Amino acid sequence: MNLADLLTDQIATGRADAPALIHDAQTWTFADLIDRAGAIASALTAGLPPGHRVAVLGENHPDTVAAYYGVPSSGHVLTFLNHRLSDGEILEQLDRSASGVLLASQAQAERMAPLLDDRPVITFGADLPPAPLASVAQSADPAWLLFTSGTTGTPKGALLSHGSLLAAINSSSVARPIPEDDVFAFPFPLCHVAGYNVLRTHARGRPVVLLDRFDPSTLVACITEHSVTSVSLAATMLAGLLDLLETNPQALRDVATLRTISYGASPMPVELLRRCDQLLTVDLSQGFGMTELSGNAIFLDASAHRRGFRDDATILAAAGSPGPGVAMRLVGPDDADIEPGEIGEICIAGPQVMLGYLDDDDATAAALRGGWMHTGDLGRLRPDGLIEVVDRLKDMIVTGGENVASLEVERAILATCPEVVEVAVVGIPDPRWGENVCACVILGPGSTLGIDEITRRLDGRLARFKTPRHLVVLDELPLTHSGKVAKAMLRDELAAEPDLLGPRRSSVS
Repeated sequence: MNLADLLTDQIATGRADAPALIHDAQTWTFADLIDRAGAIASALTAGLPPGHRVAVLGENHPDTVAAYYGVPSSGHVLTFLNHRLSDGEILEQLDRSASGVLLASQAQAERMAPLLDDRPVITFGADLPPAPLASVAQSADPAWLLFTSGTTGTPKGALLSHGSLLAAINSSSVARPIPEDDVFAFPFPLCHVAGYNVLRTHARGRPVVLLDRFDPSTLVACITEHSVTSVSLAATMLAGLLDLLETNPQALRDVATLRTISYGASPMPVELLRRCDQLLTVDLSQGFGMTELSGNAIFLDASAHRRGFRDDATILAAAGSPGPGVAMRLVGPDDADIEPGEIGEICIAGPQVMLGYLDDDDATAAALRGGWMHTGDLGRLRPDGLIEVVDRLKDMIVTGGENVASLEVERAILATCPEVVEVAVVGIPDPRWGENVCACVILGPGSTLGIDEITRRLDGRLARFKTPRHLVVLDELPLTHSGKVAKAMLRDELAAEPDLLGPRRSSVS
C-alpha cells in the first residue's frame, strides 16, 4: 500500500461524495481531494525523476493536505518546511533536502522569492490542469521528510516511508478508535508530524475540519458550525480553551457535540486535566510519540483517564502503554535492559519507525542502534504496567550526586503555584553541587511570587534537593520551531547572563 490508497479506498467503499476536508466554509469531498491531489502532484513533479523531493511552505491550506497524498504517491518525497523559520533556515533546509520545486502560500512565495533563484514555485490555490492521482510508490519508499525540532542542535531530516506512516495510522486507530460519525478538528500546523492524524481520519472515511491556526474562540465556533466531535490539542491549547469556557457559559453550551479530546506534543499538567474533566463531559486520550516514529506509539486511553480521576491520580501523569505493533524497552547507558521501576531511555521498535536521517549516516546509526529507535526520553515502568515519561535524557539535572527530573519539578510548580503561567526547569552549573535546579517562569499579571514562597509551597511535595534554588522570571520562554521549550537555548542564555539568576535559596540539603 501507499498513501494514495487511503483516498482511493474511500471511493471504492462508496464515499466519493462524502466530505473529506472543510476549510474556510468550503468542503472538499473525497473525490475532490483525489482530483486536487492528482493535479498538484502532476504540476509539482513534472520533469522530476522518481525519488526527488518537493517542498511545501505555508500556513494551513487544503493544498498541503492534497500534497500529503499526491506527491509521495507519485514516487517523490514531500519535504515539510515551517513558515515560522527565518528566511535563512528555510533556504538551508530547501538546499539540504535538494527540493527541486516549492508549493507555497502566496505570502510565503513572495517572501522567499528573492532567495529562490530559478527554483519553480506553485502557489496554493493555483489553477492547475486535471491529472489522475498516481499510485506508483511502494510501501518501503520514502514519503515524507520532516526536520526535527532541533532542541539539541541543527534539525535533522527524518525520512518517513509510506509503510511507517500507515503503521502509525493503524496503531493509533486501534488505540484511539474513530467512531463512524466522527468529525475531527485539526488546529496544529500541517508541517508537523501531527498531520498524520489527518491521514488517520481519512482512512476511516471521516471529515477533517482544518483550522488556520489555534484560537479558542475560532475553535468553539468551528465545533458549533460543524458539529465537531473530536479535537487534538497541546497543553497550551487546552488551557486557552478552558479559560474561555469557564468564563463564557454560551461557549460552553456551544461545544456540546464534543466527545473526545486527544492530546500530546508536550506533557499535560494533571491539574489541567482535572479542570477539563470537571468542566466537560468528554473522553481524554493521550499519545506519546515523535517525528521519528511517524506519530504516536504509546497511548493512555479514555478508560485509564477515568481510573485516574476516580481512583489513582498518578495514572494521569503516565504516558500509557505501547500501541499494537509497537515494541518497547527501557535501557541504561550501556543499552542493556533495566529493572522494573528503574529509570531508563525509552526505545521503540516496529514498522512505524523512520527510515533514517537524511544524509546523516552517523546520526541514523546512533538513533537506530541495535534495531531500536532511541527516543532520548527517560521513562519508568510503573507497577501497573504503564510507562511514565520522566524527562528528556539531556534535561536530567544532577545536583550533589542526585538525579532530578526537570519534568517532575515543573509539574509540582504548576500544581502549587497558580500564578505561574509557564515554567521550564533547567540545571545550571555550580562549583559545589555540580548543578543547581533553576526554575524559569512566566508569571500572571501582578504576581510577585518569589523563590522563598515557591520553596514553602513545595515543602513536603518534593525532596529539598529537587526544589529550585534559583527563580528566573521571564516575559517569554525560548521555543523551538515546533513550539517546545528550547532548554538548551535557555541554559545558554542563563550562562551568558548570570545576573538573571538573582537571589537563590540558601540550602539544597
